[in-house]
Amino acid sequence: MGDRARTPTLTALLCLGLCWGPCDQVQAGAAPKPSIWADPGPMVSRGSPMTIWCQGSLQADVYHLYKDRVSKPLDTEAPQNSSKKAGFSIESMSTHTAGLYQCAYHSRRKGWSERSDPLLLVVTGVYPAPSLSAHPGHVVTSGGNVSLSCSSEVTGDTFYLLKEGGAGPPRQMQSRTFRGRWQAVFSVGPMNASHGGTYRCYYNSSSYPHTWSYPSNPLPLEVTGVYREPSLSAQPGSLVFSGDNLTLQCRSGAGFDRFALTKDEGLTSPQHLHGQHSPYFPLGHVSHTHGGQYRCYSGHNLSHAWSAPSDPLDILIVGMYEKPSISAQPGPSVSWGEKVTLQCRSEISLDSFHLSKEGSPAAPQLLRLQDAAAPFQASFTIGPVTSNHEGNYTCYSSDSTFPYLLSLPSDTLELLVSAPRPQDYTVENLIRMGGAALILVVLGILLFQARDSPGSLEDAARR
Repeated sequence: MGDRARTPTLTALLCLGLCWGPCDQVQAGAAPKPSIWADPGPMVSRGSPMTIWCQGSLQADVYHLYKDRVSKPLDTEAPQNSSKKAGFSIESMSTHTAGLYQCAYHSRRKGWSERSDPLLLVVTGVYPAPSLSAHPGHVVTSGGNVSLSCSSEVTGDTFYLLKEGGAGPPRQMQSRTFRGRWQAVFSVGPMNASHGGTYRCYYNSSSYPHTWSYPSNPLPLEVTGVYREPSLSAQPGSLVFSGDNLTLQCRSGAGFDRFALTKDEGLTSPQHLHGQHSPYFPLGHVSHTHGGQYRCYSGHNLSHAWSAPSDPLDILIVGMYEKPSISAQPGPSVSWGEKVTLQCRSEISLDSFHLSKEGSPAAPQLLRLQDAAAPFQASFTIGPVTSNHEGNYTCYSSDSTFPYLLSLPSDTLELLVSAPRPQDYTVENLIRMGGAALILVVLGILLFQARDSPGSLEDAARR
């Protein structure tokens, strides 16, 4: 197929010379050339009606329509009274009516005009539809690239790629054979918001360049990373019992009215973004199939441009295995500044353990065993402790093969932290507690000094 003549593109055809045959005899001062267009458009499905419109000056008294370089007019029409344009109707588009058209008009003062620019009419639906696919997927990050593959089981010499609503001409590429199919691969990118949209492809034969196939399946391309990422939260929380109701909410800045939710599938990007107007995504009564990592996107209505993805939110389904036990070493009552170890132990062979603190917005801590042999337990070290560590703790166990399916919760363990004693304010303890504790103690000393000094509190603070 490589030694066959290349099929002219629509771009080349639309840029052909303006004068053919008798047009070469146009004299200076002749009427200006008219404009020509097709309604509903230059690509018409076989059997459908369409109209070619020609419009010249207000003095036009008759219009001629020409086809495929033929000097003799194909049709003649009188102009409409109000607009001085003429319409040439084609009742049923076919392979015979496809081709290149031009028009000209006559006026009593200046005679015949030069011919219009050429208009290419293409008839579609003559050959079976090709298929269009995207690699690596339909959802592409801004700045990335995507390959659109158009293929057919029927011999096609040239493939064309069009974007719905696009102002430019179709892209074209000569076909190649691959595994018994004819195909062409179009590279799109680096991606920006303007590349988002719905694409289709066609093919034709070099013997009949104006006769095209049915359109392929529509392929939407979604561009992410155009706007700032939203945030994703779960109500009542990311730890949910099997059978309970769960709703995810996507929060974004003002002005966004379209939202999409995706569930990560391995390391691949989402294949589709199904937008909706509400930022709430009710998942209903959850089961093990709802466990996973979710992200959301925000965008604008009737647009294929989306925000960057939100931070991932892990939805953990509770109640899949027997509950583990939890204990504290050396005990559940801990002195301020000391460390404590919370131990989670399972009676069945599970290799992952999760520690959750009641009321904490943070995701549960996760520890995974390196050795799958018994005992099946993990130790979470907390500290040096402060009053912030006080509270109720629960742990869960899971299998790393199914990381989002958790056991029943352990019994609750209440961790108590005793108040600090004066001797706890040693340099060693303060350094161990970190800079924040040191700052608080220094401020306390300054305030104490300010109470007994003649200077103001501000002076003490400055000191």
